[in-house]
Formats: sequence, structure tokens, C-alpha cells
Amino acid sequence: MGAQTNPQAETDNWDEHWKSYAATNALNPAQAYRRKLVFELLALRDAKAPVRLLDLGSGSGEFAADVLRERPDAEILGLDLSDTGCALAKQKVPNGNFFQQDFTAPIAAAVADRFGGWATHAVCSEVLEHLDKPGLMLRNVRALFAPGCKLVVTVPAGPMSAFDKHIGHRQHFDPDMLGRTLREAGLDVVDLRGAGFPFFNLYRLAVVARGEALIKDAAEDGGRALPLSARATIRMFSLLFRMNTSKTKLGWQLAATAAEPR
Repeated sequence: MGAQTNPQAETDNWDEHWKSYAATNALNPAQAYRRKLVFELLALRDAKAPVRLLDLGSGSGEFAADVLRERPDAEILGLDLSDTGCALAKQKVPNGNFFQQDFTAPIAAAVADRFGGWATHAVCSEVLEHLDKPGLMLRNVRALFAPGCKLVVTVPAGPMSAFDKHIGHRQHFDPDMLGRTLREAGLDVVDLRGAGFPFFNLYRLAVVARGEALIKDAAEDGGRALPLSARATIRMFSLLFRMNTSKTKLGWQLAATAAEPR
């Protein structure tokens, strides 16, 4: 018998995913919309100093770079499963601290010793859907939260696409499921909403309809060779997303604000 491969290990290979999809991810209108939503919920512009932001699943550093444009005085700590993602983030945010972290395990001692109880704000955007036990991750990372730390979480709702499965989505959430996950992890839920109706939903349906062809398109030349039709679609949705609602039961972008108990 030949050697057997682990399909789940392939879907969780984020070093390879960031090499293949970082350029495409930067163009994704859903990413820009999601960052705007997270900024609104974090309310960093009006937050009292010091602002110490923990970026959970910091990826290639797009969000961290945006934070510093909004709050140049913010301190940034990013954790991600991918060493490649951390290296890309460090290039974008040289003054940030970025560490590789398996979220299914307790926070690494070197990070916990230095940053225990550190974060005044935290964001966990599009991470929990990749985990078999999302509540375990939240319990692990609470070691880094200061009392009262404000956490914003986003997760997808609605149908799962071939691309979602390719990059390791285990599940999509509904509002009750997300709220229960946060509360069972010991966090206080302050706000929980759907967002993005109707155009985020339509975009997600387009991604689902594109099927496995999107996987090939997104990886072609590291995402820099997207077909003109795909680029036109991205530009169209970038404009339409300005008309999305930010709080609705119908939106397939779920967002929650939670807090570390004081």
C-alpha cells in the first residue's frame, strides 16, 4: 500500500495557503468590509490609551497595519498558526510582535510570560470556523486578556463553498451557536449581530457557485493572475458593499462583541 495522506492536514497548511492566496486575500471585498465592521465595533478611535491590541489569527498583517493607521500609538501582538503569515505581517508592521501559535494548545510560555493579562482589545476574525473546538481556543487565549478586555469576533454564516472547505472550514455558525460558544468560554456577550445583507450574501452565493474553479483562480501566480471577469466582479461588489446593512438577522457575516469579566 502507498503512503496515506491526511486531507485535513492539507486544508490546515496555512504556510502554503498564505503563499498561494495572500495577494487574492488582499483584493477580497469581503475582507475590506469585515475590517470596516470590526473597526466600528472595536471603536479604537475613541478608546483611551494605552491601546494594546491582540490580533488572533493575524494572517499576513492586513488588519494590524490598518489599526496603526487608525491608532498609531497602538501596541500590536499577533498570533497565527502560520510562520509564513507571521513573516508577512512583520514586513507590514515592523514594530508589531507576531508569534506562531497553535490555538488548540495553551499559549506558548514565552508569549504568556511576557503578555499575560496584557490586551485591552482583541480581535478574532474568521478563525473559529477553522477549529473543531472553537471554545477551547477562546479559553486558551483569555490568559492574554486584561480584565474588561474588549473582544470582537467575526465568523461566517450561510452555505459553505468549495474554497471554504479547501482552506479548512469545519463549520459555519448561526447567532445562537456563536453566542453559546462565547459564553461557554467564560466571556460576557455584549452585542451579537448579523451583517452584510443583501450584498455580502450575494457575494457569498457567487463564491459558492464558482465552486472549485475559484481555488485554481485564486492560486494562479499567487493570486496575481485573476481573470478580468473576477477582477470586475470584485470591483462591483466593493461598491455594492457600501450599501450593506451592519445589523440584521439576515446577514451572513456574523459579528459579536464580548468582554473579559472584570
